[in-house]
Amino acid sequence: MSTLAAGSTVGNPLANIAIFGLFVVVTMVVVIRASRNNATAADYFTGGRGFSGPQNGVAIAGDYLSAASFLGIAGAIAVYGYDGFLYSIGFLVAWLVALLLVAEMLRNTGKFTMADVLSFRLKEGPVRTAAALTTLTVSLFYLLAQMAGAGGLVALLLDISSRTGQSLVIAVVGILMIVYVLVGGMKGTTWVQIIKAVLLIAGAALMTVLVLAKFGFNFSEMLGAAQLAVTGSASEAVAARDVLAPGAQYGGSEMSKLNFLSLGLALVLGTAGLPHVLMRFYTVPTAKEARRSVVWAIALIGAFYLFTLVLGYGAAAIVGPDRILAAAGGQNSAAPLLAFELGGVILLGVISAVAFATILAVVAGLTITASASFAHDIYASVLKKGKVDELKQVRVSRITAVVIGVLAIGLGILANGQNIAFLVALAFAVAAAANLPTILYSLFWRRFNTTGALWSMYGGLISTIVLIVFSPAVSGTPTSMITGTDFHWFPLSNPGIVSIPLAFALGIIGTFVGGRDEQVKAAEMEVRALTGVGAEKAISH
Repeated sequence: MSTLAAGSTVGNPLANIAIFGLFVVVTMVVVIRASRNNATAADYFTGGRGFSGPQNGVAIAGDYLSAASFLGIAGAIAVYGYDGFLYSIGFLVAWLVALLLVAEMLRNTGKFTMADVLSFRLKEGPVRTAAALTTLTVSLFYLLAQMAGAGGLVALLLDISSRTGQSLVIAVVGILMIVYVLVGGMKGTTWVQIIKAVLLIAGAALMTVLVLAKFGFNFSEMLGAAQLAVTGSASEAVAARDVLAPGAQYGGSEMSKLNFLSLGLALVLGTAGLPHVLMRFYTVPTAKEARRSVVWAIALIGAFYLFTLVLGYGAAAIVGPDRILAAAGGQNSAAPLLAFELGGVILLGVISAVAFATILAVVAGLTITASASFAHDIYASVLKKGKVDELKQVRVSRITAVVIGVLAIGLGILANGQNIAFLVALAFAVAAAANLPTILYSLFWRRFNTTGALWSMYGGLISTIVLIVFSPAVSGTPTSMITGTDFHWFPLSNPGIVSIPLAFALGIIGTFVGGRDEQVKAAEMEVRALTGVGAEKAISH
Protein backbone atom coordinates (compact mmCIF):
# COMPACT_ATOMS: atom_id res chain seq x y z
CA MET A 1 0.00 0.00 0.00
CA SER A 2 1.29 3.49 -0.78
CA THR A 3 2.73 5.84 1.83
CA LEU A 4 -0.27 8.12 1.77
CA ALA A 5 -2.73 5.27 2.07
CA ALA A 6 -0.84 4.09 5.11
CA GLY A 7 -0.71 7.68 6.34
CA SER A 8 -4.41 8.20 5.92
CA THR A 9 -5.13 4.97 7.77
CA VAL A 10 -3.09 6.38 10.66
CA GLY A 11 -4.86 9.67 10.00
CA ASN A 12 -8.15 7.89 10.61
CA PRO A 13 -10.57 8.05 7.64
CA LEU A 14 -13.46 8.16 10.15
CA ALA A 15 -12.19 11.49 11.51
CA ASN A 16 -12.00 12.83 7.95
CA ILE A 17 -15.58 11.74 7.23
CA ALA A 18 -16.83 13.15 10.56
CA ILE A 19 -15.31 16.59 9.90
CA PHE A 20 -16.67 16.58 6.35
CA GLY A 21 -20.11 15.51 7.67
CA LEU A 22 -20.06 18.45 10.09
CA PHE A 23 -19.35 20.83 7.18
CA VAL A 24 -22.28 19.37 5.20
CA VAL A 25 -24.68 19.71 8.16
CA VAL A 26 -23.68 23.33 8.88
CA THR A 27 -23.87 24.41 5.22
CA MET A 28 -27.18 22.60 4.70
CA VAL A 29 -28.70 24.54 7.62
CA VAL A 30 -27.35 27.79 6.09
CA VAL A 31 -28.73 26.86 2.64
CA ILE A 32 -32.21 26.07 4.02
CA ARG A 33 -32.29 29.38 5.96
CA ALA A 34 -31.08 31.31 2.89
CA SER A 35 -33.69 29.71 0.63
CA ARG A 36 -36.67 31.10 2.57
CA ASN A 37 -36.68 34.25 0.42
CA ASN A 38 -36.42 32.52 -2.97
CA ALA A 39 -39.68 34.00 -4.29
CA THR A 40 -38.69 35.25 -7.75
CA ALA A 41 -36.37 34.25 -10.60
CA ALA A 42 -33.98 37.07 -9.56
CA ASP A 43 -33.85 35.55 -6.04
CA TYR A 44 -33.14 32.08 -7.37
CA PHE A 45 -30.63 32.99 -10.11
CA THR A 46 -28.82 35.97 -8.54
CA GLY A 47 -29.65 35.88 -4.82
CA GLY A 48 -31.87 38.96 -5.26
CA ARG A 49 -28.75 40.97 -6.15
CA GLY A 50 -28.47 41.52 -2.41
CA PHE A 51 -24.85 40.58 -1.67
CA SER A 52 -22.32 43.30 -0.86
CA GLY A 53 -19.04 43.63 -2.78
CA PRO A 54 -16.90 42.07 -0.01
CA GLN A 55 -19.38 39.17 0.46
CA ASN A 56 -19.42 38.51 -3.27
CA GLY A 57 -15.63 38.83 -3.42
CA VAL A 58 -15.27 36.07 -0.83
CA ALA A 59 -17.82 33.96 -2.75
CA ILE A 60 -15.93 34.51 -6.04
CA ALA A 61 -12.76 33.32 -4.31
CA GLY A 62 -14.73 30.29 -3.09
CA ASP A 63 -16.03 29.64 -6.61
CA TYR A 64 -12.62 30.06 -8.23
CA LEU A 65 -10.30 28.24 -5.84
CA SER A 66 -11.16 24.70 -6.88
CA ALA A 67 -9.57 21.44 -5.72
CA ALA A 68 -7.19 21.82 -8.67
CA SER A 69 -6.01 25.15 -7.20
CA PHE A 70 -5.46 23.73 -3.74
CA LEU A 71 -4.15 20.22 -4.36
CA GLY A 72 -2.90 20.56 -7.94
CA ILE A 73 -0.81 23.74 -7.63
CA ALA A 74 0.73 22.79 -4.26
CA GLY A 75 1.66 19.42 -5.81
CA ALA A 76 3.04 20.99 -8.98
CA ILE A 77 5.26 23.34 -6.92
CA ALA A 78 6.42 20.44 -4.71
CA VAL A 79 7.49 18.39 -7.75
CA TYR A 80 8.47 21.05 -10.33
CA GLY A 81 9.17 24.12 -8.18
CA TYR A 82 9.21 27.41 -10.09
CA ASP A 83 7.31 26.04 -13.11
CA GLY A 84 4.46 24.86 -10.87
CA PHE A 85 4.07 28.37 -9.46
CA LEU A 86 3.46 29.70 -12.99
CA TYR A 87 -0.08 28.24 -12.77
CA SER A 88 -0.73 30.46 -9.74
CA ILE A 89 0.56 33.52 -11.57
CA GLY A 90 -1.60 32.76 -14.64
CA PHE A 91 -4.75 32.28 -12.55
CA LEU A 92 -4.12 35.50 -10.61
CA VAL A 93 -3.18 37.78 -13.53
CA ALA A 94 -6.40 36.63 -15.20
CA TRP A 95 -8.38 38.62 -12.62
CA LEU A 96 -6.91 41.89 -13.88
CA VAL A 97 -8.55 41.17 -17.25
CA ALA A 98 -11.86 40.51 -15.44
CA LEU A 99 -11.53 43.66 -13.30
CA LEU A 100 -10.44 46.14 -15.98
CA LEU A 101 -12.48 44.94 -18.95
CA VAL A 102 -15.49 42.91 -17.90
CA ALA A 103 -16.88 43.10 -14.33
CA GLU A 104 -18.54 46.51 -14.14
CA MET A 105 -19.89 46.58 -17.71
CA LEU A 106 -21.36 43.08 -17.45
CA ARG A 107 -23.21 44.03 -14.26
CA ASN A 108 -24.67 47.08 -16.01
CA THR A 109 -25.80 45.37 -19.22
CA GLY A 110 -26.93 41.90 -18.10
CA LYS A 111 -29.70 40.40 -16.02
CA PHE A 112 -29.05 36.73 -15.15
CA THR A 113 -26.54 35.25 -17.62
CA MET A 114 -23.71 36.11 -20.02
CA ALA A 115 -26.11 35.73 -22.97
CA ASP A 116 -28.13 38.73 -21.71
CA VAL A 117 -25.15 40.96 -22.50
CA LEU A 118 -24.50 39.44 -25.93
CA SER A 119 -28.15 39.51 -27.04
CA PHE A 120 -28.68 43.12 -25.87
CA ARG A 121 -27.77 44.53 -29.29
CA LEU A 122 -27.58 41.37 -31.45
CA LYS A 123 -30.22 38.95 -32.77
CA GLU A 124 -31.56 37.22 -29.70
CA GLY A 125 -32.35 33.66 -30.85
CA PRO A 126 -29.08 32.55 -32.49
CA VAL A 127 -26.83 34.45 -30.08
CA ARG A 128 -28.54 33.12 -26.93
CA THR A 129 -28.41 29.57 -28.33
CA ALA A 130 -24.67 29.87 -29.05
CA ALA A 131 -23.97 31.44 -25.63
CA ALA A 132 -25.96 28.76 -23.80
CA LEU A 133 -24.11 26.06 -25.74
CA THR A 134 -20.67 27.44 -24.81
CA THR A 135 -21.82 27.91 -21.18
CA LEU A 136 -22.99 24.30 -20.96
CA THR A 137 -19.77 23.02 -22.61
CA VAL A 138 -17.44 24.94 -20.28
CA SER A 139 -19.53 24.02 -17.21
CA LEU A 140 -19.61 20.33 -18.14
CA PHE A 141 -15.84 20.10 -18.68
CA TYR A 142 -15.23 21.89 -15.40
CA LEU A 143 -17.80 19.71 -13.60
CA LEU A 144 -16.23 16.57 -15.05
CA ALA A 145 -12.79 17.55 -13.73
CA GLN A 146 -14.20 18.34 -10.26
CA MET A 147 -16.21 15.10 -10.03
CA ALA A 148 -13.28 12.99 -11.21
CA GLY A 149 -11.14 14.89 -8.71
CA ALA A 150 -13.59 13.89 -5.97
CA GLY A 151 -12.95 10.22 -6.78
CA GLY A 152 -9.18 10.69 -6.66
CA LEU A 153 -9.37 12.68 -3.45
CA VAL A 154 -11.35 9.94 -1.76
CA ALA A 155 -8.79 7.33 -2.75
CA LEU A 156 -6.23 9.64 -1.21
CA LEU A 157 -7.87 10.66 2.05
CA LEU A 158 -10.27 7.90 3.06
CA ASP A 159 -8.20 4.92 1.94
CA ILE A 160 -10.96 3.74 -0.44
CA SER A 161 -9.02 2.04 -3.21
CA SER A 162 -11.86 0.11 -4.89
CA ARG A 163 -13.35 1.73 -7.98
CA THR A 164 -16.87 0.94 -6.71
CA GLY A 165 -16.23 2.80 -3.45
CA GLN A 166 -14.87 5.82 -5.33
CA SER A 167 -17.86 5.77 -7.71
CA LEU A 168 -20.18 5.74 -4.71
CA VAL A 169 -18.46 8.84 -3.27
CA ILE A 170 -18.68 10.64 -6.63
CA ALA A 171 -22.43 9.87 -6.58
CA VAL A 172 -22.74 11.23 -3.00
CA VAL A 173 -20.93 14.46 -3.97
CA GLY A 174 -23.25 14.78 -6.99
CA ILE A 175 -26.41 14.25 -4.95
CA LEU A 176 -25.32 16.79 -2.30
CA MET A 177 -24.59 19.29 -5.07
CA ILE A 178 -28.07 18.78 -6.59
CA VAL A 179 -29.69 19.32 -3.16
CA TYR A 180 -27.73 22.56 -2.55
CA VAL A 181 -28.81 23.97 -5.92
CA LEU A 182 -32.46 22.81 -5.71
CA VAL A 183 -32.99 24.09 -2.19
CA GLY A 184 -30.76 27.17 -1.99
CA GLY A 185 -30.53 28.55 -5.51
CA MET A 186 -27.84 31.21 -5.96
CA LYS A 187 -28.32 32.55 -2.43
CA GLY A 188 -27.65 29.20 -0.76
CA THR A 189 -24.81 28.40 -3.16
CA THR A 190 -23.17 31.76 -2.44
CA TRP A 191 -23.21 31.15 1.32
CA VAL A 192 -21.69 27.68 0.81
CA GLN A 193 -18.93 29.32 -1.25
CA ILE A 194 -18.32 32.01 1.38
CA ILE A 195 -18.01 29.41 4.18
CA LYS A 196 -15.75 27.22 2.03
CA ALA A 197 -13.52 30.16 1.00
CA VAL A 198 -13.01 31.17 4.65
CA LEU A 199 -12.18 27.57 5.63
CA LEU A 200 -9.84 27.02 2.67
CA ILE A 201 -7.89 30.27 3.06
CA ALA A 202 -7.72 29.88 6.87
CA GLY A 203 -6.54 26.26 6.51
CA ALA A 204 -3.88 27.22 3.96
CA ALA A 205 -2.76 30.16 6.15
CA LEU A 206 -2.45 27.90 9.22
CA MET A 207 -0.38 25.34 7.29
CA THR A 208 1.80 28.14 5.87
CA VAL A 209 2.59 29.42 9.38
CA LEU A 210 3.36 25.86 10.60
CA VAL A 211 5.68 25.20 7.62
CA LEU A 212 7.55 28.49 8.07
CA ALA A 213 7.82 27.85 11.83
CA LYS A 214 9.69 24.58 11.06
CA PHE A 215 12.36 26.65 9.30
CA GLY A 216 12.49 29.45 11.86
CA PHE A 217 10.41 31.69 9.54
CA ASN A 218 13.38 31.74 7.16
CA PHE A 219 11.93 31.41 3.64
CA SER A 220 15.40 31.06 2.10
CA GLU A 221 16.25 28.12 4.37
CA MET A 222 13.00 26.36 3.34
CA LEU A 223 13.85 26.79 -0.36
CA GLY A 224 17.32 25.35 0.25
CA ALA A 225 15.83 22.35 2.07
CA ALA A 226 13.38 21.78 -0.80
CA GLN A 227 16.21 21.79 -3.38
CA LEU A 228 18.24 19.37 -1.20
CA ALA A 229 15.26 17.01 -0.91
CA VAL A 230 14.78 17.03 -4.70
CA THR A 231 18.51 16.50 -5.38
CA GLY A 232 18.45 13.52 -2.99
CA SER A 233 15.54 11.87 -4.84
CA ALA A 234 15.86 8.21 -5.86
CA SER A 235 14.54 9.08 -9.32
CA GLU A 236 17.22 10.40 -11.65
CA ALA A 237 14.68 12.55 -13.54
CA VAL A 238 13.59 14.28 -10.32
CA ALA A 239 17.11 14.57 -8.84
CA ALA A 240 18.34 16.42 -11.94
CA ARG A 241 15.80 19.26 -11.46
CA ASP A 242 16.62 22.72 -10.24
CA VAL A 243 13.30 23.60 -8.58
CA LEU A 244 14.40 27.16 -7.82
CA ALA A 245 14.88 28.08 -11.49
CA PRO A 246 12.53 27.99 -14.48
CA GLY A 247 12.52 25.02 -16.83
CA ALA A 248 11.91 21.95 -14.64
CA GLN A 249 8.58 21.27 -16.38
CA TYR A 250 8.50 23.61 -19.39
CA GLY A 251 12.19 23.89 -20.17
CA GLY A 252 14.11 22.05 -22.84
CA SER A 253 12.53 21.93 -26.28
CA GLU A 254 11.01 24.88 -28.10
CA MET A 255 7.75 22.89 -28.26
CA SER A 256 7.47 22.65 -24.49
CA LYS A 257 8.05 26.42 -24.18
CA LEU A 258 5.34 26.98 -26.79
CA ASN A 259 3.10 24.63 -24.80
CA PHE A 260 3.58 26.79 -21.71
CA LEU A 261 2.82 29.96 -23.66
CA SER A 262 -0.39 28.36 -24.94
CA LEU A 263 -1.41 27.24 -21.44
CA GLY A 264 -0.64 30.71 -20.01
CA LEU A 265 -2.76 32.38 -22.68
CA ALA A 266 -5.72 30.10 -21.87
CA LEU A 267 -5.39 30.68 -18.09
CA VAL A 268 -5.04 34.47 -18.32
CA LEU A 269 -7.86 35.02 -20.84
CA GLY A 270 -10.10 32.13 -19.77
CA THR A 271 -11.17 33.50 -16.38
CA ALA A 272 -12.93 36.54 -17.86
CA GLY A 273 -14.99 34.16 -20.03
CA LEU A 274 -15.90 31.53 -17.39
CA PRO A 275 -19.73 31.58 -17.15
CA HIS A 276 -19.88 30.65 -13.44
CA VAL A 277 -17.50 33.54 -12.62
CA LEU A 278 -19.37 36.01 -14.86
CA MET A 279 -22.72 35.08 -13.27
CA ARG A 280 -21.40 36.14 -9.87
CA PHE A 281 -21.32 39.79 -11.04
CA TYR A 282 -25.15 39.78 -11.11
CA THR A 283 -25.45 38.95 -7.39
CA VAL A 284 -24.46 42.49 -6.29
CA PRO A 285 -26.72 45.58 -6.27
CA THR A 286 -24.56 47.91 -8.42
CA ALA A 287 -21.65 47.96 -10.87
CA LYS A 288 -19.52 49.65 -8.22
CA GLU A 289 -20.07 46.66 -5.93
CA ALA A 290 -19.19 44.35 -8.84
CA ARG A 291 -15.85 46.14 -9.14
CA ARG A 292 -15.33 46.01 -5.35
CA SER A 293 -16.08 42.30 -5.33
CA VAL A 294 -13.35 41.66 -7.93
CA VAL A 295 -10.84 43.70 -5.88
CA TRP A 296 -11.69 41.57 -2.81
CA ALA A 297 -11.43 38.40 -4.89
CA ILE A 298 -7.99 39.45 -6.23
CA ALA A 299 -6.73 40.13 -2.67
CA LEU A 300 -7.97 36.78 -1.30
CA ILE A 301 -6.95 34.69 -4.32
CA GLY A 302 -3.53 36.41 -4.42
CA ALA A 303 -2.94 35.67 -0.74
CA PHE A 304 -4.00 32.05 -1.24
CA TYR A 305 -1.61 31.55 -4.16
CA LEU A 306 1.25 32.97 -2.07
CA PHE A 307 0.37 30.34 0.55
CA THR A 308 0.59 27.60 -2.13
CA LEU A 309 4.18 28.70 -2.81
CA VAL A 310 5.10 27.97 0.83
CA LEU A 311 2.99 24.78 0.93
CA GLY A 312 4.53 23.43 -2.29
CA TYR A 313 8.16 24.05 -1.39
CA GLY A 314 7.38 23.04 2.21
CA ALA A 315 5.97 19.70 1.02
CA ALA A 316 9.11 19.14 -1.09
CA ALA A 317 11.33 19.89 1.93
CA ILE A 318 9.36 18.09 4.67
CA VAL A 319 7.66 15.19 2.82
CA GLY A 320 10.01 14.82 -0.17
CA PRO A 321 9.14 14.36 -3.86
CA ASP A 322 9.58 10.56 -3.79
CA ARG A 323 6.90 10.04 -1.11
CA ILE A 324 4.59 12.50 -2.90
CA LEU A 325 4.91 10.78 -6.28
CA ALA A 326 4.60 7.28 -4.73
CA ALA A 327 1.31 8.17 -2.99
CA ALA A 328 -2.10 7.18 -4.34
CA GLY A 329 -2.86 10.60 -5.80
CA GLY A 330 0.61 11.44 -7.11
CA GLN A 331 1.25 15.19 -7.13
CA ASN A 332 -2.21 15.90 -5.64
CA SER A 333 -1.20 14.20 -2.38
CA ALA A 334 1.39 16.88 -1.48
CA ALA A 335 -0.95 19.09 0.61
CA PRO A 336 -2.68 16.25 2.56
CA LEU A 337 0.68 14.52 3.24
CA LEU A 338 2.13 17.82 4.44
CA ALA A 339 -0.93 18.38 6.69
CA PHE A 340 -0.39 14.94 8.27
CA GLU A 341 3.31 15.67 8.88
CA LEU A 342 2.51 19.06 10.43
CA GLY A 343 -0.57 18.36 12.54
CA GLY A 344 -1.33 14.64 12.52
CA VAL A 345 -4.86 13.24 12.48
CA ILE A 346 -6.73 16.46 13.23
CA LEU A 347 -5.04 18.69 10.64
CA LEU A 348 -5.26 15.95 7.98
CA GLY A 349 -8.99 15.60 8.81
CA VAL A 350 -9.57 19.36 8.55
CA ILE A 351 -7.64 19.70 5.28
CA SER A 352 -9.45 16.64 3.83
CA ALA A 353 -12.81 18.16 4.75
CA VAL A 354 -11.78 21.52 3.26
CA ALA A 355 -10.72 19.81 0.03
CA PHE A 356 -14.10 18.04 -0.14
CA ALA A 357 -15.92 21.26 0.64
CA THR A 358 -13.96 22.90 -2.17
CA ILE A 359 -15.24 20.39 -4.70
CA LEU A 360 -18.80 20.63 -3.36
CA ALA A 361 -18.95 24.44 -3.53
CA VAL A 362 -17.44 24.64 -7.02
CA VAL A 363 -19.75 22.00 -8.51
CA ALA A 364 -22.79 23.72 -6.95
CA GLY A 365 -21.75 27.03 -8.57
CA LEU A 366 -21.22 25.35 -11.94
CA THR A 367 -24.55 23.52 -11.78
CA ILE A 368 -26.62 26.62 -11.02
CA THR A 369 -24.87 28.49 -13.85
CA ALA A 370 -25.51 25.76 -16.41
CA SER A 371 -29.14 25.25 -15.33
CA ALA A 372 -29.83 29.02 -15.28
CA SER A 373 -28.34 29.35 -18.76
CA PHE A 374 -30.60 26.62 -20.13
CA ALA A 375 -33.77 27.85 -18.37
CA HIS A 376 -33.28 31.58 -19.03
CA ASP A 377 -31.57 31.54 -22.44
CA ILE A 378 -32.82 28.45 -24.27
CA TYR A 379 -36.21 27.75 -22.65
CA ALA A 380 -37.55 31.21 -21.75
CA SER A 381 -35.96 33.37 -24.46
CA VAL A 382 -35.55 31.10 -27.49
CA LEU A 383 -38.25 28.43 -27.18
CA LYS A 384 -40.93 30.56 -25.45
CA LYS A 385 -39.85 33.93 -26.99
CA GLY A 386 -39.91 35.55 -23.55
CA LYS A 387 -43.58 34.64 -22.94
CA VAL A 388 -43.06 32.64 -19.76
CA ASP A 389 -43.55 33.47 -16.10
CA GLU A 390 -40.64 33.53 -13.65
CA LEU A 391 -41.81 30.57 -11.59
CA LYS A 392 -41.82 28.37 -14.70
CA GLN A 393 -38.24 29.51 -15.46
CA VAL A 394 -37.15 28.52 -11.96
CA ARG A 395 -38.92 25.14 -12.27
CA VAL A 396 -37.17 24.41 -15.59
CA SER A 397 -33.86 25.47 -14.05
CA ARG A 398 -34.35 23.03 -11.17
CA ILE A 399 -35.20 20.15 -13.54
CA THR A 400 -32.10 21.03 -15.61
CA ALA A 401 -29.96 21.05 -12.44
CA VAL A 402 -31.05 17.47 -11.70
CA VAL A 403 -30.30 16.36 -15.30
CA ILE A 404 -26.87 18.06 -15.27
CA GLY A 405 -26.13 16.59 -11.84
CA VAL A 406 -26.95 13.04 -12.98
CA LEU A 407 -24.89 13.56 -16.15
CA ALA A 408 -21.96 14.89 -14.10
CA ILE A 409 -22.12 11.87 -11.76
CA GLY A 410 -22.12 9.44 -14.73
CA LEU A 411 -19.28 11.19 -16.57
CA GLY A 412 -17.32 11.72 -13.34
CA ILE A 413 -17.44 7.96 -12.65
CA LEU A 414 -16.24 7.27 -16.22
CA ALA A 415 -13.43 9.85 -15.96
CA ASN A 416 -12.32 8.69 -12.50
CA GLY A 417 -8.62 7.92 -12.51
CA GLN A 418 -8.08 9.65 -15.85
CA ASN A 419 -5.74 12.56 -16.45
CA ILE A 420 -8.05 15.40 -15.36
CA ALA A 421 -5.63 18.34 -15.51
CA PHE A 422 -6.32 18.82 -19.20
CA LEU A 423 -10.09 19.02 -18.57
CA VAL A 424 -9.64 22.13 -16.40
CA ALA A 425 -7.24 23.67 -18.94
CA LEU A 426 -9.73 22.79 -21.67
CA ALA A 427 -12.55 24.57 -19.82
CA PHE A 428 -10.34 27.68 -19.66
CA ALA A 429 -9.36 27.36 -23.33
CA VAL A 430 -13.03 27.02 -24.42
CA ALA A 431 -14.04 30.01 -22.24
CA ALA A 432 -11.18 32.14 -23.63
CA ALA A 433 -11.89 31.23 -27.28
CA ALA A 434 -15.68 30.90 -27.38
CA ASN A 435 -16.78 33.56 -24.87
CA LEU A 436 -14.20 36.28 -24.30
CA PRO A 437 -13.83 37.68 -27.88
CA THR A 438 -17.61 38.04 -28.23
CA ILE A 439 -17.97 39.70 -24.80
CA LEU A 440 -15.19 42.21 -25.52
CA TYR A 441 -16.42 42.99 -29.05
CA SER A 442 -20.01 43.43 -27.79
CA LEU A 443 -18.90 45.86 -25.10
CA PHE A 444 -16.25 47.84 -26.99
CA TRP A 445 -16.84 47.60 -30.78
CA ARG A 446 -19.86 49.43 -32.20
CA ARG A 447 -19.78 47.76 -35.60
CA PHE A 448 -19.81 44.19 -34.18
CA ASN A 449 -22.83 42.17 -35.35
CA THR A 450 -24.59 38.82 -35.01
CA THR A 451 -22.61 37.13 -37.80
CA GLY A 452 -19.35 38.11 -36.09
CA ALA A 453 -20.64 36.80 -32.75
CA LEU A 454 -21.72 33.43 -34.18
CA TRP A 455 -18.52 32.94 -36.19
CA SER A 456 -16.40 33.79 -33.14
CA MET A 457 -18.34 31.62 -30.66
CA TYR A 458 -18.83 28.53 -32.80
CA GLY A 459 -15.37 28.88 -34.37
CA GLY A 460 -13.72 29.21 -30.96
CA LEU A 461 -15.71 26.32 -29.48
CA ILE A 462 -15.22 23.88 -32.38
CA SER A 463 -11.53 24.68 -33.00
CA THR A 464 -10.68 24.30 -29.28
CA ILE A 465 -12.42 20.93 -28.96
CA VAL A 466 -11.07 19.53 -32.26
CA LEU A 467 -7.49 20.55 -31.42
CA ILE A 468 -7.75 19.08 -27.91
CA VAL A 469 -9.11 15.75 -29.22
CA PHE A 470 -6.13 15.43 -31.58
CA SER A 471 -3.55 16.66 -29.05
CA PRO A 472 -1.06 14.74 -26.84
CA ALA A 473 -3.43 15.38 -23.89
CA VAL A 474 -5.80 12.73 -25.30
CA SER A 475 -3.49 10.24 -27.05
CA GLY A 476 0.10 9.45 -27.96
CA THR A 477 1.99 9.86 -24.66
CA PRO A 478 2.22 7.83 -21.41
CA THR A 479 0.28 10.57 -19.54
CA SER A 480 -2.50 10.89 -22.16
CA MET A 481 -6.15 10.25 -21.29
CA ILE A 482 -6.29 7.31 -23.74
CA THR A 483 -3.12 5.23 -23.53
CA GLY A 484 -2.05 2.53 -25.97
CA THR A 485 -3.21 4.42 -29.05
CA ASP A 486 -1.95 7.45 -30.94
CA PHE A 487 -4.10 9.63 -33.19
CA HIS A 488 -2.64 13.03 -32.27
CA TRP A 489 -1.44 15.41 -35.00
CA PHE A 490 -1.62 18.70 -33.08
CA PRO A 491 1.64 19.01 -31.09
CA LEU A 492 0.45 21.15 -28.13
CA SER A 493 -1.46 19.89 -25.07
CA ASN A 494 -3.42 23.15 -24.83
CA PRO A 495 -4.79 24.75 -28.02
CA GLY A 496 -5.11 28.31 -26.61
CA ILE A 497 -2.34 29.83 -28.72
CA VAL A 498 -4.19 28.80 -31.91
CA SER A 499 -7.89 28.81 -31.01
CA ILE A 500 -7.99 32.13 -29.07
CA PRO A 501 -6.47 34.34 -31.82
CA LEU A 502 -8.58 32.38 -34.36
CA ALA A 503 -11.79 33.23 -32.45
CA PHE A 504 -10.83 36.94 -32.27
CA ALA A 505 -10.07 36.92 -36.02
CA LEU A 506 -13.32 35.11 -36.88
CA GLY A 507 -15.26 37.78 -34.93
CA ILE A 508 -13.73 40.50 -37.13
CA ILE A 509 -14.16 38.58 -40.42
CA GLY A 510 -17.76 37.60 -39.60
CA THR A 511 -18.61 41.21 -38.74
CA PHE A 512 -17.39 42.51 -42.12
CA VAL A 513 -19.16 39.64 -43.94
CA GLY A 514 -22.40 40.34 -42.04
CA GLY A 515 -22.79 44.00 -43.06
CA ARG A 516 -23.83 47.10 -41.08
CA ASP A 517 -27.37 46.23 -40.02
CA GLU A 518 -27.13 46.29 -36.23
CA GLN A 519 -25.81 49.64 -35.05
CA VAL A 520 -29.11 50.80 -33.51
CA LYS A 521 -28.65 49.60 -29.92
CA ALA A 522 -24.84 49.89 -29.83
CA ALA A 523 -24.97 53.46 -28.47
CA GLU A 524 -27.61 52.54 -25.89
CA MET A 525 -25.51 49.57 -24.75
CA GLU A 526 -22.40 51.76 -24.51
CA VAL A 527 -24.16 54.32 -22.31
CA ARG A 528 -25.67 51.63 -20.11
CA ALA A 529 -22.34 49.74 -19.81
CA LEU A 530 -20.42 52.87 -18.79
CA THR A 531 -23.02 54.62 -16.61
CA GLY A 532 -25.37 51.92 -15.36
CA VAL A 533 -28.48 53.78 -16.58
CA GLY A 534 -31.25 51.18 -16.90
CA ALA A 535 -29.26 48.43 -15.17
CA GLU A 536 -31.08 45.68 -13.24
CA LYS A 537 -31.89 46.79 -9.70
CA ALA A 538 -31.43 44.88 -6.49
CA ILE A 539 -34.47 43.38 -4.80
CA SER A 540 -35.20 44.30 -1.19
CA HIS A 541 -37.28 41.99 0.95
